[in-house]
Amino acid sequence: MSGPVTFGIVGSGWRAEFFARLAALMPDRLTLVGAAVRRPQRAEELTERWRVATYLSPAELIARQKPEFVVASVPWPVTPEIIGAMVEAGVPVLAETPPAPDDAGLEALWGQVGERRLVQVAEQYLMMPAHAARHEIVRRGLIGTPTSVQVSSTHGYHAVSMIRGLLCVGYDRPVRVAAQRFTAPLLDPITREGWSEATEPTAATTTLATLDFGEGASGLYDFTDNQWHNRLRARRIVVRGSLGEITDDKVVRWGGPRTVLTSEITRSQLGHDLNLDGHDTEHFAFEGEVVYRNPFLGLRLMDEEVAISTLLVRTGAWVRGEGPEPYPLADACQDHHLSLAMDRAAESGETVVANVGPWAASAPSA
Repeated sequence: MSGPVTFGIVGSGWRAEFFARLAALMPDRLTLVGAAVRRPQRAEELTERWRVATYLSPAELIARQKPEFVVASVPWPVTPEIIGAMVEAGVPVLAETPPAPDDAGLEALWGQVGERRLVQVAEQYLMMPAHAARHEIVRRGLIGTPTSVQVSSTHGYHAVSMIRGLLCVGYDRPVRVAAQRFTAPLLDPITREGWSEATEPTAATTTLATLDFGEGASGLYDFTDNQWHNRLRARRIVVRGSLGEITDDKVVRWGGPRTVLTSEITRSQLGHDLNLDGHDTEHFAFEGEVVYRNPFLGLRLMDEEVAISTLLVRTGAWVRGEGPEPYPLADACQDHHLSLAMDRAAESGETVVANVGPWAASAPSA
């Protein structure tokens, strides 16, 4: 890209902090030019902390700073309002997930802005280094045609985005969804805020759901309350294909007549033992080939930060016509549509059919 891409932020919450902090770490690629919040006191706080101009409305932000795109990091019910205002002004927007709270909101939003193709959504899970490495192995056809994906890691639409992305399925046909919820005791020792000091298990809900995409493609969703942070629950990713499968970092695949190969996906981690190059992920390799390389080597980012940085940089390339859409609105609508179907199936105990949404007609397949 010719010079850093400029962007603004609408909102000031926990996720907005990520965007601001990461932009400050890569001034050669990104420049945060301003932020918009509703309260004057909050605006003063952000001016001090982020070292940028702050405004009391998104309209003033884009009028004064003219960013190349705007990040909308606001509560679910407000997101469609901000998206609509930005698109009406002709400004590309990167909106937090989900783009609207419910199916009616998704359809209304798509009807309002979908055809303008100015909206990307901040879904970064398949951009996380380990997931990106698995995705590349699938893309190379090393396990054949992907047929099923099991995700026990993150919740709702995030997990659905991983399932659909690893299966390489679009949204041109209905999806049959079945789900159940189970409650059992589980110690919850750590949350987003840190160690909870809890010493006794409390009730935790696990949701299990199956998604039948048709033509032999399926997904299995398994999520327990606070699984993001609770280290007493492991993360599991399984991608099954016609010629093998990936189970976390292990790959079993067909190697030819009477030959089944078992290999590992390995992370090259700098900074351990006598390696003095700094604590950083260098790359992921599989069978002697690099399948993922950290594009931000030297910044010492954790995996989540690498993924968000990747999303920001790709959004910048997209707005300049130098790269594809990183995660378009149509994908976000479909993934939340399926997430809502999982909720309905779990609540009713009956199979739910998630019908084709209006975004299917004009959006490209995944």
